[in-house]
Amino acid sequence: MSFFDLKGTLKPLTALKQFGKEPHTITYPKVSKEAADRYRGFHYNDLDECIGCGNCSTICQNAAIDMIHLEGIEGGKGDSGLRPRVDHGRCCWCALCVEVCPTGSLSLTKDYLYVSEDPDSFLWTPGKDNPGGKEKISFFSTEETSLNVFQRVPMTEIEGTERIKSFAEVVLGYSEDEARAEASRCISCGLCTEVCPDHMHIPEYINAIANGNDADAVRIIYDNNPLPEMCGKVCTRRCEDVCAIATRGEAIAIRWLKRYATETAKTADIIHEIVNPEIKEANGKTVGIIGAGPSGLTAAYYLALRGYGVTIYEASAKAGGATMYGIPKYRLPLESLQKQVDYIQSIGVKIHFNTKVGKDITFKEIYDHYDAVFMGVGFPDAWSLGVDGENAKGSMQAYRYLYMINSGEKVDVGDKVIVVGGGNVAIDAARVSRRMNAEVTILYRRRVEDMPADWEEIEGAEAEGVHIIPQAIPIKVIEDEKGNVKAVEYLMAEMVPDERGGRPKPVAIEGSNTIIEATAVMAAIGQMGDYSFMSEFEDKIKINRGRFVTNDKQQTTDPKVFAGGDAVNSTADAISAIADGFRACKAIDEMLSKK
Repeated sequence: MSFFDLKGTLKPLTALKQFGKEPHTITYPKVSKEAADRYRGFHYNDLDECIGCGNCSTICQNAAIDMIHLEGIEGGKGDSGLRPRVDHGRCCWCALCVEVCPTGSLSLTKDYLYVSEDPDSFLWTPGKDNPGGKEKISFFSTEETSLNVFQRVPMTEIEGTERIKSFAEVVLGYSEDEARAEASRCISCGLCTEVCPDHMHIPEYINAIANGNDADAVRIIYDNNPLPEMCGKVCTRRCEDVCAIATRGEAIAIRWLKRYATETAKTADIIHEIVNPEIKEANGKTVGIIGAGPSGLTAAYYLALRGYGVTIYEASAKAGGATMYGIPKYRLPLESLQKQVDYIQSIGVKIHFNTKVGKDITFKEIYDHYDAVFMGVGFPDAWSLGVDGENAKGSMQAYRYLYMINSGEKVDVGDKVIVVGGGNVAIDAARVSRRMNAEVTILYRRRVEDMPADWEEIEGAEAEGVHIIPQAIPIKVIEDEKGNVKAVEYLMAEMVPDERGGRPKPVAIEGSNTIIEATAVMAAIGQMGDYSFMSEFEDKIKINRGRFVTNDKQQTTDPKVFAGGDAVNSTADAISAIADGFRACKAIDEMLSKK
């Protein structure tokens, strides 16, 4: 026997040295073994914190995560209602899913032992199938360690004391590099699209910007919004309120990115060249539209693309409605809005300006002449204050003041202006008055945090020196001997909790009378419609609480007549009006083409 044969015979005996030592294996489930504190075991998900964005599923290179519906989780604004399910047969525990979770709801635990003969049982919905995992979390992300970028690229603005010297646009916009950096923060979850009234293709155009394809971004944007540059400057951006990144950081600057992309098309001709709209052959059908505001322009644009002959009747000298005459030019420059109107006209939309329906042409003439009618007439009238002295010289409606200023009229408001209200119209009137060298005070009957105005506009007003007095209820406009506004008397209010769970109510404090000097008083407490132009149709077209009654296709109680914008919905923003116009276009096309 050779040496090597002997060694092979004795080799098994060397295993005897392991006798009495602790085994490397365990008897599961009778015996368990504690893992290290940072061990990456099975996933855990806080189902209440999760918003179902799907970022974990997108990044998983092993396709180990899918998004499913769970009983008891309905979803809603900012929550898709889906939750991640993990296939542990595919998972490699790299933890990328944890590091990109924007809310931090997804984590890994020290729990790693599971034995089953059923392969389907390895499909786990973290948080549902292992609720006890919350006590064993071992690996998680923070704002500092996450792969997401939570800080927004700041927007450059003209400094407050400098910008009140003119009506120059306050926001200066992103540079190309800034836009690319901001767009790259987007995780394409699509929650923004769901909450956008017009369901714009937000992740798609942001990705195009991030990839350097600005022209593609413009084409995507114009697919369902013909006034995107306007939205890029003044949209109420509810999409940003539900941004997944905003759960632990700052929302993607969706509005500013839309502005950046649309401003790369500097003229109506360039828009036409980039979008290259397909205009169908004329189909012989016609649509009359009353009002060239956002809803009317939108309906007109998409109807014209579908081959309809479209004519708009606009009472004012320019198109845009409230966005033209109600929004100051430091927010929405005239040339920016006009460029978009020029593009809409370039595809064949006809607009008759200075044509007031009910005066220059009757509603019945339009009704009889066209195959369908769309009304986007807005809310041109304002509510009065309802206090003594409000008819004094120098007392006016804030909306009317903005209209006159945007029309190029000179309005003398003196050097001490009082604005009553807390919405965007109040803020706009106050900031315009500051540009007229007046001291401006806003009286608002609730708290500052209750103001319905955009928070950026409130901050802008304060930066420009506007003084806000919250919980102040005006009770009288005081006149001088010539009938001019001299002062405003108001009462302070206390906020009383609502027994039904609503927001606290302001209740005047007896004896808290305060008088503040004024040369002009502007009311901005709400607006209403003027439907006198269609009095002969009042029995056919139903109005409820000051607004047209429509179905989900924007169709009124007269099947031939459709309506949208402020005269239909109470949201009172441009993007909602645009969505109304887009819906009405599809419904009119469906009706007239008998699809």
